[in-house]
Amino acid sequence: MRLVILGTGGMANSHAKNFQAIDGVEVVAAVDVDAARVNAFADLHGIERRFISLDEAIAWGGFDAATNVTPDRIHHPTTLALIAAGKHVMCEKPLAETYEKALEMTQAAEAAGIINMVNLTYRNVAPLQKAREIVLSGEIGGVKHVEASYLQSWLVSRAWGDWRTESQWLWRLSTGHGSNGVLGDIGIHILDFASYGAAADIEHVFARLKTFDKVQGGSIGDYKLDANDSFTMSVDFSNGALGVVHASRWATGHLNELRLRIYGEKGGLEISHSTEGSSLRGCLGADAETATWRTLDAGMVPTNYMRFADAVRTGIPPDPAFRHAADLQKILDLAILTEKERCERGIV
Repeated sequence: MRLVILGTGGMANSHAKNFQAIDGVEVVAAVDVDAARVNAFADLHGIERRFISLDEAIAWGGFDAATNVTPDRIHHPTTLALIAAGKHVMCEKPLAETYEKALEMTQAAEAAGIINMVNLTYRNVAPLQKAREIVLSGEIGGVKHVEASYLQSWLVSRAWGDWRTESQWLWRLSTGHGSNGVLGDIGIHILDFASYGAAADIEHVFARLKTFDKVQGGSIGDYKLDANDSFTMSVDFSNGALGVVHASRWATGHLNELRLRIYGEKGGLEISHSTEGSSLRGCLGADAETATWRTLDAGMVPTNYMRFADAVRTGIPPDPAFRHAADLQKILDLAILTEKERCERGIV
């Protein structure tokens, strides 16, 4: 597979490193509207060709697939252009800013017959995959209650960089620059984490969103800091379970941590993933009587990057595909609506 990396910001480095480590994958070009940035990125990763517009790369045409690592707002037009050119596409999350745009991308990809995948990073977490397997086996019985959280502290700590001075973070705080805040940025991850692990779709949602004052006047240069910083959400799952989901960038002491607790009639599971590693604990069988929790071996799983490359090679559609990401976007859109209306909404 000859691959183009579209967008050369911070996350693109992970894409470059992971794809270049896969046998049979050649990263042949990088694309970014910022000439200095794309040249520095290409030099760092040993990529020969670099373009300052997607049109130039498509006109050149020497690639089979692209990974789209542009800001959220740019996903829609650039992915549609790649689909029109017949290129397979892996796209960063969220797929688009709205369900309507995400659905348009999904339908275009399916009609074109190209391999399409969204990079929901935490599908790479082995404990999540193992937990889903256990739920589907019926070992914990019918799922009744789900708790999920995604906690980050980059509005408190400079461990990831300084949002006050670095545009790669500032745009994530500004709706005018294409951000749907913590809901769109990491909310989509924890909603997928929860529903995938619990092996059930989300059917109803009621959310509260909060934007906190961060600087005097509420703006830094052209960036109005109006995107949500925290959210809480109650959800109903298709298997009848009740769920609580929340996320924040103000979680002091948590650089990047996801937690999922799944409670069933016969047992429970707890998944934890952070910068320090991943773990899976279970309270299963007779242990449910004594509330004894044990660490479970989750093994290893292929990464999204590996599975996308394999899908392009075999022609077998991968998961999670665009349609799943569009369904998640519908939940995000409804979450915003429930905040405005102060009422629960069903997924239709």
